[in-house]
Amino acid sequence: MLHLRAIVPEDRTDRVCSALAGNPGATNVVVVPGAARSPRGDLVTADVAREAVNEVLAELQDLGVEREGSIALEKIDLSLSEAAERAEERAPGFGDDAVVWEELDRQTAEGATLTWSFVAFLALATQLAAIAALTDSPVLVVGAMVLGPEFGAVAAICYGLLRNDWRRIGVATRSLVIGFVVAIAVTYVCALVSRWIGVIEVGRLPESRPLTAFIYSPDRWSFIVALLAGAAGVLSMTAGKSSALVGVFISVTTVPAAGNLAVALALKHGSEIDGSLAQLGVNFAGMIIAGTLTLVLQRAVWHVVLRRRGRRDPWPRP
Repeated sequence: MLHLRAIVPEDRTDRVCSALAGNPGATNVVVVPGAARSPRGDLVTADVAREAVNEVLAELQDLGVEREGSIALEKIDLSLSEAAERAEERAPGFGDDAVVWEELDRQTAEGATLTWSFVAFLALATQLAAIAALTDSPVLVVGAMVLGPEFGAVAAICYGLLRNDWRRIGVATRSLVIGFVVAIAVTYVCALVSRWIGVIEVGRLPESRPLTAFIYSPDRWSFIVALLAGAAGVLSMTAGKSSALVGVFISVTTVPAAGNLAVALALKHGSEIDGSLAQLGVNFAGMIIAGTLTLVLQRAVWHVVLRRRGRRDPWPRP
């Protein structure tokens, strides 16, 4: 269940309550007249089954609540209510299968934005990956994978392709390109300085690295893993399973490939430069393809579920 909190203009409170009463997945409706001061209005709260949230949000937006008031949703960790249980049973489908499109829209918008923290995390992760390449350390590779923040931008591209939102795709692509260029450049400079002061040597990237060679040697399995990771990453975001997203981070080798690329550039290892670039391309292509197809499939399946239950299939506004 999700908890809905809305500030509603007084002239629309009755219509909002009617919309909530008419939705089988909404319950525990509470109205506090005149409680809100900025913006002014009535406070309306309710508990809504996740699978009914899209319909509720669409109805409130049709009434203009978000323009002259506000709408907020938060997760409920524990709900002891027979009314809530009945609402979940009446709502179509299952909560884990439902995609709250407005939530995904906000998540991907944030993930697509180029921020200082995005670049900083990416640069730190790339430097960890570079050290992993120098020491042939799979533990550091995993650490770099988990630290990398790039999947948010990848998910934004997938959602942008689903919505034909080319602006979002452009913003996310720009964030990825600038973020990785800066991260690789910083790591490259650090590798050069380390080479000049004798911390690393020209020959410190041997051809045989049994534990980390996969980060610059893409093959068919690299693409398959990227496909699986892209699908799993999108599913974890849409289902609200953040723990599963960590597994996605550990599956893809974008950041490790970037770290290896920076070191290979500094030490002039041509074959590993090409391999690292190819690994980057394979991973991004696989994740974007699988992530987009997963969203398309979720959209189609949920449309069928709602149609069978006689419910409309709302779609978030651009």
